[in-house]
Amino acid sequence: SRASSSSRRDMDMTLFSFFFISISLTLTALVESAGRGVNNNNNGGLGASFIFGDSLVDAGNNNYLPTLSRANMKPNGIDFKPSGGNPTGRFTNGRTIGDIVGEELGSANYAIPFLAPNATGKALLAGVNYASGGGGIMNATGRIFVNRLGMDVQVDFFNTTRKQFDDLLGKDKAKEYISKKSIFSITIGANDFLNNYLFPLLSVGTRFTQTPDNFIDDMLDHLRDQLTRLYNLDARKFVIGNVGPIGCIPYQKTINQLKEDECVDLANKLANQYNIRLKSLLEELNKKLPGAMFVHANVYDLVMELITNYKQYGFISATKACCGNGGQFAGIIPCGPTSSMCEERDKYVFWDPYHPSEAANVIIAKQLLYGDVKVISPVNLSKLRDM
Repeated sequence: SRASSSSRRDMDMTLFSFFFISISLTLTALVESAGRGVNNNNNGGLGASFIFGDSLVDAGNNNYLPTLSRANMKPNGIDFKPSGGNPTGRFTNGRTIGDIVGEELGSANYAIPFLAPNATGKALLAGVNYASGGGGIMNATGRIFVNRLGMDVQVDFFNTTRKQFDDLLGKDKAKEYISKKSIFSITIGANDFLNNYLFPLLSVGTRFTQTPDNFIDDMLDHLRDQLTRLYNLDARKFVIGNVGPIGCIPYQKTINQLKEDECVDLANKLANQYNIRLKSLLEELNKKLPGAMFVHANVYDLVMELITNYKQYGFISATKACCGNGGQFAGIIPCGPTSSMCEERDKYVFWDPYHPSEAANVIIAKQLLYGDVKVISPVNLSKLRDM
């Protein structure tokens, strides 16, 4: 792998921000839906699925924010059956990893977006999704999008939900339901690099004053506090995804004019640097917080495996966005009504310039559910549910 010069990367990313803002301001949301779907899987055992994170798992919260980071326009959601193929705010063509995991673990419904009007009463019992496109661990992350929910705000929102569970079930039953039957999944961190530390318009001051080590220190200190806050609100079963190979997404490959078999070295190095220390943090919390189980999901290696050996999984491309425009890998302009779209959506690892397709999400989710300690440790999610 190699990266283009810093000046070219900064210039191209600056141009991207203007492209993105201008395109986003002209797109109009065609259909808005909470996107909840009934599942006939009766495995049982899972109480609520509480989902925190960024656009990889956002199920529609950003639909209710004045933000430039939205996916509530066609053809997003074209393969999402519960909505009849209409967009729900998910940044993919179908289900997210969070949706698929919930289905497999026996949830009756998809976790409902916290900001959705119908996120009240018994609808909360299957779970709540707090994730937000553009969100990050750090509060400054994603401000180029104007509005987004960072991890601190997402934990604040769970505090509200926690009180609602007391009202729904009574204090004792609510505590048992949340601590023993529910799973808390956190998929966050990529934006802290892509739309914070590496983004030139936002990070000039930060990068002069903070080394990558210092910035990652801050990220992990914030995440430690956020996870501890959830623990203090009775969360006990956690799964935390590490940062994927962000240097290999179609956007990064396109703006840096890379070849198919190349990735942006700096972005991947930062991800790996963070990932090593994230695993240590989770080991620390497992020792420090009684009764908690923090599971480490090795998303980086799972996605890199798909990119490297995509043909073995039935894909025809692991470099080009199925839905997007601009450059060799359709990686400049996000997916929207004017985008070109591939014919075989299940044959592409990437749906748009940044996010996996549903087909890729299924493969990743199954590994998290049933895989070995190389990809999910110390236990996989099917075992975590039954603990």
